[in-house]
Amino acid sequence: MMVENGHSPVRQLRYLPAVGSSYGVEVMDFAALRAMDPHRRRALPQRPDFHVFALVGSGAGSHEADFRPYRLTEGSAVWIRPGMVHRWCDVDACEGPLILFRPAFLPGFTAAETSAPVCWQLDRQRLDLALFAADHLGREHHTAARSPRLASPPLLSHLLAALILRALPGTPDRTGATAAGDRSTEVFRAYRAAVEEHLADWHHVADYARALGYDVRTLTRATRAAAGTGAKAFLDQRILLEAKRLLAHTDLPVSGCARRLGFRDVGNFTTFFRRQAGMPPAAWRATHG
Repeated sequence: MMVENGHSPVRQLRYLPAVGSSYGVEVMDFAALRAMDPHRRRALPQRPDFHVFALVGSGAGSHEADFRPYRLTEGSAVWIRPGMVHRWCDVDACEGPLILFRPAFLPGFTAAETSAPVCWQLDRQRLDLALFAADHLGREHHTAARSPRLASPPLLSHLLAALILRALPGTPDRTGATAAGDRSTEVFRAYRAAVEEHLADWHHVADYARALGYDVRTLTRATRAAAGTGAKAFLDQRILLEAKRLLAHTDLPVSGCARRLGFRDVGNFTTFFRRQAGMPPAAWRATHG
């Protein structure tokens, strides 16, 4: 994993597979995380460009993702998505698997990923089954690294999908069916990808509708079905989140944050931020920076 320098004190983590693990997925655990990080940099803000899926099989600790704290206990599941700013505040006593994987390694999970929280709790039976699934994935991953002739990326992808389906809150069958076949999922996947690419350029749903070849109502229905909110609210919340990240984790002035996010002037940015967050950006930075 690589650290980029610049205005931001947040570590920008790039996916670099371990030797023998160039399959888009890597299986480790909290003990390995602690061993590879003796200086406890895990407790500082970091922003990975890959997914991290973790299960707490035993112990307790704490985690923070995009300004929200989470208490970790036995049975906690954590799903860190690419681009999230997070930190492992305290995982010294946590034990359990951590799975790192590239976004393209598990296609078709857009709806499930959107509806799942960052952190949720599994009961004992579901935790045992999820840990069993993680162990199976870990064994296959270890075998692939040690014996490349037995490696099967499709098998690893299917085992990862099985693990996440088993651990997700809700009904696994319904979640899988939605991710696999619902047209609205495909529409939302395209919309969300476009938002990630153009949020600093396009601030109106109509811009995305024109670029994607859908009308605004189609994007709104698809976004509401997948994310539980309308297309405009989804876009505004995504811009707001990026604004909060810039304010909290960089030394850019408010005017610089506004320019980075494509606002014509700082007044428009301040009006937008105040409407969405309930306070001006400078006040939010003073509280959360």
